[in-house]
Amino acid sequence: MAFGKKKGKIENAAVTPEEVAKLGHKHEVEAAKDKKSSVYDHFHAQEEAKQIADAKKRKKRYAAILAALVAILLIMYIISMLLTQWGDLVITIGDVYDGKSLMLSESLSFDDATVKLNGGTVKDVTNITKAWLPKGLDTEKDGAHNGENYLAYTFYLKNTGDKDLEYNTTMTVTGVSKSADEAVRVQIYKNGKDNVYAKGSYNDRKISETDATIWNNNDTILKAKADSLKAGATDKFTVVMWIEGNDPECVDAIRGGSIRSQMVFDIVPDNPADAEGK
Repeated sequence: MAFGKKKGKIENAAVTPEEVAKLGHKHEVEAAKDKKSSVYDHFHAQEEAKQIADAKKRKKRYAAILAALVAILLIMYIISMLLTQWGDLVITIGDVYDGKSLMLSESLSFDDATVKLNGGTVKDVTNITKAWLPKGLDTEKDGAHNGENYLAYTFYLKNTGDKDLEYNTTMTVTGVSKSADEAVRVQIYKNGKDNVYAKGSYNDRKISETDATIWNNNDTILKAKADSLKAGATDKFTVVMWIEGNDPECVDAIRGGSIRSQMVFDIVPDNPADAEGK
C-alpha cells in the first residue's frame, strides 16, 4: 500500500466575547488618546491665538503711548516757540463820539480800511543797537517790513468823518516773559518825526535810559494826548522795536523772552462827561 503527503492542521476556532470586549476597549483607548491629542492641540492653538492678540493689544497700547508722548512734545515745542516770538503788536481804534470816526490802514489809499491791525511778530531775535538799524525805516515800505532782529510796521490813521477831531494815543505792554521789556526799545515815527522809548532804569524807574524817553509808567510805553486831525486828513506811523544790546538789563536771563504790545487811538469827546459815561 502506498501513502501520500501529510496535510497541515487547519484551525477554525470561534472568537470569544472576552476577545471582542478587549478589542473594543483597545479602540476606545486609542480614540480617547486621539481625542485628548485633539483637545491638546486645540488648547495650544487657542493659547497661541491669545498670545498673538495680546501682542497686538500691547503694540496698539505702545503706539498710543508713543503718539501721546509725541503730541506732548509737540505742544511743548509750540509753547516754546510762542514764548520765543518777540514783538507782537496790535493796533486798534477806541471809543467813537459825536459821529466822529477814525480808521486804520496799511496803505495810504485806505482800500483795506479797518479798526484793527496786527503788526505781526519777529522770531528768534538777538540784541542789536539802534545804530545797526537801516535808515529810512519810516519810508521803506507800508505794512510789516521786519528785518533781522527788529520789528518794523508802517500804517496810516485817517479821520474818516466830516468833523475835525482830536485823539489820544496810548501804547501799552500787554504781555511779557523773562523781563524782556527791561531792555526793549520802541521807536515811533509820526509823519516823519521819531522818538525812542525805553523803560526806566531797573534800579530807579524814574531815571530814563541815556538813549531814550522814559515810559509813562511800568506798563505804559507812551500816553500822548490831544493830537488834532482835520476831517479827511491822515497821519502816518511807523513802529520799530528791538532789544537794545547797550542796555544794562540786556543780560542772558532775558534770552528766550517775549513781549506783546498794543497801540490804541481814542477820539477825544467834545463833552468830557461823554468819556466818563463810557
